[in-house]
Amino acid sequence: MVHGTVSQEILASCSEVFDLLHDYARRLEWDSLLSAAYLTDGHQQAGLGATSVCVGRRSLGGLALKTVYVAFDRPRLAAVKMINRSPLFATWAASIRHEPTAGNNTRVTYTWTFSARPRCLAFLLEPILNRLFHHETHRRLSALAAHFAGRQSACG
Repeated sequence: MVHGTVSQEILASCSEVFDLLHDYARRLEWDSLLSAAYLTDGHQQAGLGATSVCVGRRSLGGLALKTVYVAFDRPRLAAVKMINRSPLFATWAASIRHEPTAGNNTRVTYTWTFSARPRCLAFLLEPILNRLFHHETHRRLSALAAHFAGRQSACG
């Protein structure tokens, strides 16, 4: 099983960041990894037990992960785990923590864990997928920070 973490300082409150992160109608405004994101199974908003689908950019294979929220403590923590069968992941889960910092800003920490499939190739796939996921997570959290920074400069 592989683990990884990326953190990013964001110029907005924990509540603002948390709410935007889990607003699927607005997800593509900032999320550089995804080509689609939506709630499923009749869920109208993110929360404990809600399910969602996030589809990666086409350049990354357009991989779709269906997840269920296994933790949802606004504005501090949300966690999801994969519930569909993925061609690359046997298991996949992630959490995102929001910690207040000086000036009513937020430190977001995204943590993931996964195991690759097929199992016989995991020794080869897991390091590659982990590096790719680290790079893309850093990119998307930077895009999230830029989204809020752009809002600040437009208002300021």
